[in-house]
Amino acid sequence: MAEVNTGSEEHKKGKPQKRTLRVDFTPMVDMNMLLITFFMFCTTLSKPQMMNLIVPAKEKIDIPQSERPVIDKDKTVTVILGADNKCYYYIGVPTDAAYSDWQYLKETDYSGGLRKILVDNNRIAATKVAELRDQLARKQIPDSTFNRLSAKVKEAKDAWNVMIKPTQGATFNNLVAVLDEMQICAIGRYAIVDMTDGDNFLVNNYEQKGALSQQAEAKPKAR
Repeated sequence: MAEVNTGSEEHKKGKPQKRTLRVDFTPMVDMNMLLITFFMFCTTLSKPQMMNLIVPAKEKIDIPQSERPVIDKDKTVTVILGADNKCYYYIGVPTDAAYSDWQYLKETDYSGGLRKILVDNNRIAATKVAELRDQLARKQIPDSTFNRLSAKVKEAKDAWNVMIKPTQGATFNNLVAVLDEMQICAIGRYAIVDMTDGDNFLVNNYEQKGALSQQAEAKPKAR
């Protein structure tokens, strides 16, 4: 790559010798082209990580009662995304007694806590999907078979449902973390819905350690 030219003149004693240095950059250009080709090839093979999400239509659609999906309320987990990266949940549908008990709403975290709750309640579907993933990793089944069988498992009657309700203080990262847990825990039926007045009461009553429910019970007595 480098060539040193000392010149054709005779070197005289005591006089500094002039040398011309010539660097050949042709091999470096070839190396750069190989690197560029390599990165372009790798970028083409990499697939973006995407998640299918069905959002409600802007226009209200009246679906007949017979065509509406039947959801088992006893197998439904409601996850509330609170402010300051807090995560709350409750199982089933709150009753009148639930609004008077501030500990009806449970607090967890977005890492291992929420995953344990979803896996414990959706253990049958999570176990079956984990087995399918293992078969896919061992190349025993193709991607199409895995997608078809895993979708069938997630839509089974014994699979659980999840209602995701973000508050005004929730962040986008909180929502992404919960959606990731839906895939990890094999939750096939989940929806992002708005907070209700009852949900807001449960969160505020939990943060105030039951002060709201005590005030509500004291009002009839004052009358």
